[in-house]
Amino acid sequence: MSEDATIRSVRIDADDVVLAGDLTVPPGAAGLVVFAHGSGSSRLSPRNRAVAERLNTDGFATLLFDLLTESEEAVDRVTAELRFDISLLGRRLVATLDSIANEQDVAGMPVGLFGASTGAAAALIAAASVSELVGSVVSRGGRPDLAGEMLGVVTAPTLLIVGGHDRQVIELNRRAKDAMRCEVVLSIVPGSGHLFEEPGALAEVARLASAWFLRTL
Repeated sequence: MSEDATIRSVRIDADDVVLAGDLTVPPGAAGLVVFAHGSGSSRLSPRNRAVAERLNTDGFATLLFDLLTESEEAVDRVTAELRFDISLLGRRLVATLDSIANEQDVAGMPVGLFGASTGAAAALIAAASVSELVGSVVSRGGRPDLAGEMLGVVTAPTLLIVGGHDRQVIELNRRAKDAMRCEVVLSIVPGSGHLFEEPGALAEVARLASAWFLRTL
């Protein structure tokens, strides 16, 4: 990442709550990638931060933020129910896109979404709901199938990245791909599991995501 990058905390009003986020803007950024976390993850996720750093290096601004408040995350760690409330997560992501558009240092930039786990479904719902705001989508180890009938409404080019050993999720992604009408590519990272913890796996995710956003944004 460029040493000249601007890094600051932002507060986002969404769905009657205030969400915390970290906005990084490298000099001359040509686009903004908004991260949507799922399955109990937060903006502090080391996996998503590693991908964000690659995107920053390649000239993209990034917003990592929490779709749930601290109190909601505490409940979700016990019940795991809110991470699967895709309607709620999708609404909050749409509100976040509306809010971040007013930030002066990223206003007017083309926007891509990077969704992980259930956050991928929220990203696709947001892309379908506000297609004029979303130019591209990447899913990492995601559950795009949870977007349901909204899959057929997505117009943004979409990349689905899945680990080669994550067989159940591969099948769910294939079904989601078949339900979509936009440009969609399923990319399987050989030898990797669901969390891309194997040597070099996460770097490959970051490379694939950056190349996709560079082409589609």
